[in-house]
Formats: sequence, structure tokens, C-alpha cells
Amino acid sequence: MTKPPRCGSVSRRTFVTGIGAGMALLGLPGFPNPARARVPPPTTLTGENFSLQVDQRAVNLTGQPRNAISVNGSIPGPILHWREGQTVTLNVLNQLDKNTSIHWYGIRVPNPMNGVPGLNFSGIRPGENFRYRFKVKQSGTYWYHSHSGFQRQQGLYGAIVIDPAGGDPVTYDRDYVVLLSDWSDESPQQIYSNLKKDGHYYNRRRHRTTTDLWRDVRAKGIEQTWRERHPWNFAGMSDRDVSDVTGYTYSYLINGQTPEDNWTALFAPGEIVRLRFINASAMTIFDLRIPDLDMTVVSADGQNIQPVRVDEFRLGTGETYDVVVKPSGDRAYTLFAQAIDRGGYARGTLTPAQNLSAEVPPMDPIPILDKRDMGFIRAGGARAADRQPTAEEQNAKLAPAGLGSNSPIVHQPTEKGHGVALRARAPQNGVDDPGVGLREHQQRHNRRILTYKDLRSLTPSLDRRQPQRELQLHLTGNPARYLWSIDGVKYKNATPILLAYGERLRITLVNDTLLTQPMHLHGLWSELETGDGEYLPRKHTVMVQPGAKISYLVNADNRGRWALHCQMLYRTYGIFREVRVV
Repeated sequence: MTKPPRCGSVSRRTFVTGIGAGMALLGLPGFPNPARARVPPPTTLTGENFSLQVDQRAVNLTGQPRNAISVNGSIPGPILHWREGQTVTLNVLNQLDKNTSIHWYGIRVPNPMNGVPGLNFSGIRPGENFRYRFKVKQSGTYWYHSHSGFQRQQGLYGAIVIDPAGGDPVTYDRDYVVLLSDWSDESPQQIYSNLKKDGHYYNRRRHRTTTDLWRDVRAKGIEQTWRERHPWNFAGMSDRDVSDVTGYTYSYLINGQTPEDNWTALFAPGEIVRLRFINASAMTIFDLRIPDLDMTVVSADGQNIQPVRVDEFRLGTGETYDVVVKPSGDRAYTLFAQAIDRGGYARGTLTPAQNLSAEVPPMDPIPILDKRDMGFIRAGGARAADRQPTAEEQNAKLAPAGLGSNSPIVHQPTEKGHGVALRARAPQNGVDDPGVGLREHQQRHNRRILTYKDLRSLTPSLDRRQPQRELQLHLTGNPARYLWSIDGVKYKNATPILLAYGERLRITLVNDTLLTQPMHLHGLWSELETGDGEYLPRKHTVMVQPGAKISYLVNADNRGRWALHCQMLYRTYGIFREVRVV
């Protein structure tokens, strides 16, 4: 049964829809009303049976009317509020004139319920209804989206919140979903077409100006400036290639509202507020902070972690982080999520009164890549080899669980040609790297930045087995031609990765590109190797820094055909592999 959202109460542990406009529209007192709500806000649906209708609707986010794809008429779609242990049934009716689908992101489901056309089912045809039904075996913050074409870019996404079956280790008084996304008035087909013609089409600030050069010479001298610039000039690349689709076409949204609309959440003095951050964007990595307010991260990708106090964190496409904050009772705070390339930001407000808002901070400087991001700085050990390793070489003397890979970096013979522009010769482990643009924030701004190394599961690792083998995969591409692949091979030409049911293996991803690649594994947990094998954090999405590597352990405990792919929408169909657990 579907119940209306519990929006009116402000008592402890009340679940709030997170959409101030929705509350105001419902006529509930005490909730903010944004100046202009251009799209209907999502409702919250609870219970065990859900009806979701996918349809087109008109929107106007930028002053230009456009068509988008909604779920039950809203963008984002309704928040699905479940409880661990429930069996949920979701009837999805397709009112579009093309096939659609819904993938339950990070949710452990039986293979036929995963929602990827071509792997798990054929998709939902126009006018048809598809019934998803599965038992909910986890708790936390997740989301859902279409896995058909570019429909995620057009608005088909929404949040999932799952209450734990037992007690919740996180204490809070209010609970808000903060779903980040990116919107363009251009059609996604046009964006992709522009990228195929020129991979740098939307990165209009990739070239340094004479003013930039003069500033560097004055600050660093001619010799150092030359040393820093030479590798990039030699390779014909730009050290500002941090994002391929930018604010040149995007508006950045919080819960479907633009910075101008200013999504607003209320708190009462003395309350602890839980904020569930979800990056549902198509192509944007966000750096998120709340100036003057400490954040304590309590959950990563829906899984409880040991609390970590931070001032800022990077949220890769597909990732979720839950944070708790205790704001002072007499002032407002800005939720500030700037895009990684600093081409724009999403903005919201946390406030004790609807008429109070806070200053929007200036964006940080444009991130500049360095030699580490090209994978050229050797951290010790051998350089990458250009040959096929034997199985014995790959699996001999594997590092203990939790420590990450110590295996040699080996580029496959297929990693050559016009589709591969760069190969990392000596990639470092990116687990303790906050990422380009954030590395000097502690010194410059006194901000503590979250890194993957800070993540430790709240409870001990469930599986203490050592990895039985290691699989090394290279994320490859040529951004100028907008060609993407794994090991130099496109998905359509690749063979599936086979995992034996019950085995425990290490997957090491090596990023041979200059762009951060958020990688999502369906159906199986990725136990991120952060250096402590006793408390491995479980994730469904792992960011791989440019020119770096990262490792995680996988238990092949869910049979079927799964996807391993880059979560950046326009790179997905190149950086994609089918994973079969047999």
C-alpha cells in the first residue's frame, strides 16, 4: 500500500521528503517555499507496493521550455521509502514512445530484477507494465534511474531510503534527501553528437591563456614553469582536462531545483540533521561543503561507516554519502556543491527560518592536473610492462586483503591505436588522494577533505578470506575523438568477465585517462581496500583518479549477468563490461 509522505511532523526521526516546495504545496505549515518551483517536487512513497508511471512532461528550468522524462509527474521521481526485510513490488508503466527501464542502484536484487536491458531483460516497451519484485536485504541511502539510452540525463531518476530492520546507529532529529543532478536544454543526443565531433566541445577553458603563462612565470620562474608545462605540451594535452561536459551547457540542481530556486531545508535549534547526498547526475562530479558547519560522514554508498569529521568531500557520479550536522540555531547555511571543473554549482540552504539565507561562497580555482595525473610519477617498483602477464604472475604473492594490489602494472596488447591516447606508466594507489583540485585545500583553506582511506566499515568485515586471484583492468580512451574502452576494447567487441560463484577476487582498476572515472559494479559489493582489512567499507561505486589505480575485493555471491561500467553517461557504453557469475 502506498502512503502519503509524513511531512508535517518535526518530531525526532521524522522522515522529511526533502522538498520544501512540496511541503508548501501540500499546505503544511512551517516549511519553506522557493521563489520559483519550475518542476513538481517528488513525493515520498512508503509501503510494499508501488506504482510508478514513466512519462514525458514539460519543464522550464532555465527560461526555455523543454520536455523531460518524469516518474509520477515529478523530477526527480518520488522518494521510495522502504524497510529492510520487506518484499517490495514495483509496477512500472511506460507511457513513453520508446523503451524504458529502471535500475535499482546499489540494491542487491535477483538478476532478473536488476533492470539493465540486454543483460537482465529486454526493457519495458511503450504502453507496457513491468513488475519488479524482490526482498530488501539492506538499509541506507540509494537511488534509481533509467538504464535505457540517455533517459537519466532527461530526468528519470529518484532516491531510495531504506530503514534498517534493527536499530539505526545514526542519531538524528531530521532527515533530508539532497539529490544532485545536472540539466541541459540541449537534447542528450545533441550533447553526444557534439562530443563525438570534438571531445573538448564543452571544455571551453582547457587552454591556458597568455595571462596564465605570465602569472606562472612570475610565481614560479621560467625554469619551473617550463618543467611543469613541458610534459603537457609534448603530449599535446591540457592540464585542465578535468571534465568533458561542463557548465557551458549544464545547470546544476538540488532536488530538481536550480541555484536560483534555492532548495531549502528547515531545522530547529539544537537539532541534529541527517543529509543524504546522492549524485544522480549524468556527467558531473561535485565537491560539496557547508561553509562554517562541521560535517560528520556516517555512511558511504548506503553502508554505515565509522564517523569521520570533514569540511568537504568529493561526490562521484552514482555515489551517496550520509552526513550529520548540528547547525547553530540562529543562522542559515549554504549547501554548496561546485562542479569539479568549477564551471557552475548547485546550491541549497539549511535554515531555522524561511526568511533566512546564507551567502553563496565563490568557487575555488580551476583544478590543474599534474604529472601524477598522467601516471608518470613512479611510487617505487617496476614500471608498467607491455606484455601479457601469465596467470601465475598475476596471482602469485597477492597482497593481503585490504592492502590493495602489489601486482605489476601490465598494459594489454590491445591497449594501442587511435582509441588510446595515454597509458599510465607508474600509477599510484589513489585511495589516499582527495583528487585534483582538492589536494592543497588543507594548507590553503584549512579544510579537511574526505579521502577513501578515511572510510572504515562500522562493523568488522564479514568475509576474512584472502583474494584467490586478481583481475587488472585498464580504463582507456581518446578524449579528443571521444572513444572509450577497457583495455583498449569497446564493450561491443569484448567478451564477458567470468567469475566462479563463491570465489573471492581482487579487481584492480587502472585509469589510463586524464578524467576521473566513477566505476559502478552491479549486483555485487565492492569492498574497497583502504589499508585496513578488518573494516573494509562496502561500496557500489568507486572513483578512479586520473593516472592512478585502485583495488577492491569482490565476493561472487550473486549469480547472473551483471554490468561493470563507468557511471559517466556519455562514456558508459565504451567503458563497460559484462560480468557473469556462473
